[in-house]
Amino acid sequence: MELVRRAVRRFLAGQPRQDFAVAVSGGADSLALAEASAYAARKTGVRVRALVVDHGLQDGSAEVAAEAAEKARGLGVDEAEVLAVEVTGSGGMEAAARRARYAALSRSGSGLVLLGHTRDDQAETVLLGLGRGSGPRSIAGMKPLDPPWGRPLLDVPRSATRQACVELGVRPWEDPHNADPRFRRSRLRAEVLPLLEDVLSGGVAAALARTAAQVREDLETLDALAAELRGEGDTLDAKALADVPAALRRRVLRSWLLDAGACDLTDAHLRSVDDLVGKWRGQGGVWLPGSLVVERSHGRLAMSRRERREARGE
Repeated sequence: MELVRRAVRRFLAGQPRQDFAVAVSGGADSLALAEASAYAARKTGVRVRALVVDHGLQDGSAEVAAEAAEKARGLGVDEAEVLAVEVTGSGGMEAAARRARYAALSRSGSGLVLLGHTRDDQAETVLLGLGRGSGPRSIAGMKPLDPPWGRPLLDVPRSATRQACVELGVRPWEDPHNADPRFRRSRLRAEVLPLLEDVLSGGVAAALARTAAQVREDLETLDALAAELRGEGDTLDAKALADVPAALRRRVLRSWLLDAGACDLTDAHLRSVDDLVGKWRGQGGVWLPGSLVVERSHGRLAMSRRERREARGE
């Protein structure tokens, strides 16, 4: 229990002293986090709320959510609230549930919301990112602080939260989805990571978490340099970026595209836009999702929205 409490105290010591919330699912990670958060809040004189999201995906989910809220109250939080959501949308059930959950938590008006992601969750996230092959951002993992989200337990193994629940005398809820082989993360947890731990003689989860932290530090440095190069305005000076190293230049372009409204960017999209700078030969514009097109004119890049048929003169 002390390992979890110490991680929470250390995290909160770097934050403004104000009321906050903790997301509680009823699982071991969130219950241990709830107790440690309540313990730290009492020491600092602030209030902590437990937020329980009921996704409505399983029979009896309302009862499970109510029980999680009751357990959180028993662990010392000042109040607990159940947030019922509707899980809809594209990308599969996992992605849709995640969107619904984060949307509900962000609407709660609680300011900082602590999440119970552990070192093992971080390792799984890194492996999923490696599988996607979408660059360093996909293996940088989750940030400890990504307002309004806080993740105090990223250096704490999942075994510590389970042991904390034993010491607290509470029985955590075991989500059947966590053992469902239909979900990639479940198979990573049950099959891939245990095999890696066996083949590589242990320490894999910790090593992956350290890798994520190292990559994230590098990304933050490069992003800061890219922000300096980008400058102000709605367009970009392509000539000024031509001699900038490609990796740094693409960070400038990515930031500019996202701020201008682009979404669902792939590496192929970004490299095509980069060719308007690094491999300029008078080519036409680059189309992006959402009927967006990036074009180069008079040495500058600009993005506009229009239908393809309009561009063909139909």
